[in-house]
Amino acid sequence: MSDETSNDTPPDRLSVNPRSEHFDAEKLRRGVGIRFKGRQRTDIEEYSISEGWVRVQAGKAMDRKGQPLTIKLSGPVEAWYEDLGDEAPVAKA
Repeated sequence: MSDETSNDTPPDRLSVNPRSEHFDAEKLRRGVGIRFKGRQRTDIEEYSISEGWVRVQAGKAMDRKGQPLTIKLSGPVEAWYEDLGDEAPVAKA
């Protein structure tokens, strides 16, 4: 992948939780659009394109550390940077 293309597509795995090793505030600031099973979603906590899953919050339930409980859903995942507009390159498996 060229340098320009790698900067235009989101990483394979990204999380919105600052405690996660896959958290990257700089990339999240750009705005990452997620399409899961053909439907655009805005409630994704974490995703992995190559492994084909997303994590979403499970209602209002919290764990004992005050973090939201999440469930893992499997299926095709696509991601793109929203700041690039409608013609943004899409990362998918």
